[in-house]
Amino acid sequence: MKKLPILNLDQFQPAHKTESFYANTFSEHLKKNHHSITIPHKHNFYVTVLFTKGKGFHVIDFTTYAIKPNSIFLLKPGQTHHWEFTEAPEGYVFFHSQSFYETTYTNRTLNHFPFFYSSQNSPCYYLEVKAGLFFENLFKTIFNDFSSNKLMKQQKLCSLIDLIYIELTQLTTEQNKNTMVKSKNYAIKIHELEQLIEENYITEKSPKAYAKMMNMSPKHLNRICKETLDKTTSSLIAERLVLEAKRLLIYSKSNFSEIAWALGYKDYAYFSRVFKNNCGYTPSTFQKMQLKA
Repeated sequence: MKKLPILNLDQFQPAHKTESFYANTFSEHLKKNHHSITIPHKHNFYVTVLFTKGKGFHVIDFTTYAIKPNSIFLLKPGQTHHWEFTEAPEGYVFFHSQSFYETTYTNRTLNHFPFFYSSQNSPCYYLEVKAGLFFENLFKTIFNDFSSNKLMKQQKLCSLIDLIYIELTQLTTEQNKNTMVKSKNYAIKIHELEQLIEENYITEKSPKAYAKMMNMSPKHLNRICKETLDKTTSSLIAERLVLEAKRLLIYSKSNFSEIAWALGYKDYAYFSRVFKNNCGYTPSTFQKMQLKA
């Protein structure tokens, strides 16, 4: 089976720089790493990018987002993505490990923030010009400090990325208050469900089983999903399965039956129906569409 490249922080990080952190201008980053970041790949770290110039497309787990000035993208480990540019991009990028942030802020985790909290929340934010300039100054400061040898550099970098995440949370919570899953009330249960699905979706596909893991009735769990996301528990399980199926259909050399088996389906016909019900087309049609794109 063909493996999708998984990029590591040490591929980008000079030996003398701050451990578990990397920052650069996007144009320089693209120049040095064009061969690896413009083809589909994954990371084992967190990525945040601000574009100040340029146009193109950012494809994240088969969803396409427009790249334009004052756009910010945030990615968590494990997501599949690549960049396509129609105009030369400029901006800033920084990477960090989970431990880089969470050893400094021991009272909360990165999942505290909505863009990392739930896969249902958008990884892309388009800013007004004034807000874009504000964030550009923060990203520029991160880049300058990363390139320096100042005292307490790591502490300052952590403070700056924390400020960016807090400001984006405040800004985007207001902009998306009707559609975004927030870290309160039912949302904490959605996060728990997503984590359980991530860990068990190949072997367990029953909403009843997930409800049991969460010590609640299937009816109550389904009500939480409907009220929070306007989706059923079954649809969340199916979405995760189909996402992995899409990755395998495009990035592996396995045939359809092997992919179905790898995802826990002994019957390919049943797997194909699940896929079509979720996407609107069969696995073979999806594969042909992607290969022609």
